[in-house]
Amino acid sequence: MEREDNIKRLIQTLQDDDELVRVQASELLEEIGEPAVEPLIDALDSPDKNIRRYSARVLGEIGDEHAVEPLINNLRDENKWVRRETSGALSKMGDAATTPLIGLLKDPDWRVRGGAAWALGRIGNKKAVDPLINAMEDESGFVRSGATWALGTIGDERAVEPLKKALNDKSSYVRKVAEKFLDEM
Repeated sequence: MEREDNIKRLIQTLQDDDELVRVQASELLEEIGEPAVEPLIDALDSPDKNIRRYSARVLGEIGDEHAVEPLINNLRDENKWVRRETSGALSKMGDAATTPLIGLLKDPDWRVRGGAAWALGRIGNKKAVDPLINAMEDESGFVRSGATWALGTIGDERAVEPLKKALNDKSSYVRKVAEKFLDEM
């Protein structure tokens, strides 16, 4: 009972005004590990953005596969910092997150599609190459840049032609990312 109370208190501390306090609380939750997973998953629904953000971060550090689906749902958060932290957390889940993230490349929300593309690049699973190539045709520059970066990071030869095509993208950032990776290849 005492450990559960401590976990709850630490999670509440994630909303502190002082970022150093929030970081220290998140580090303690990471050290607790698996016993903190379920309360952290519950905290993803908190009305406080910092609790949602830091809970996502800690879940990524713990790496428990039970958190994959709740984190996937968290990519739809209205706060961009929560979404960004969630994308980073999913990228630490490895192959367990690959298939759900590939599915998100077709989500109606461009922010979700983009977050999924960036996370897939950090995971680096070649299973994502073809879906990421398709995502390079997305209407959103954020999604195209994420897919371009992901393909360059994964480094699969199937990406060479799509990266060459991206040199003519309307987004200067997509062009710059494609050029960087083509030079490295």
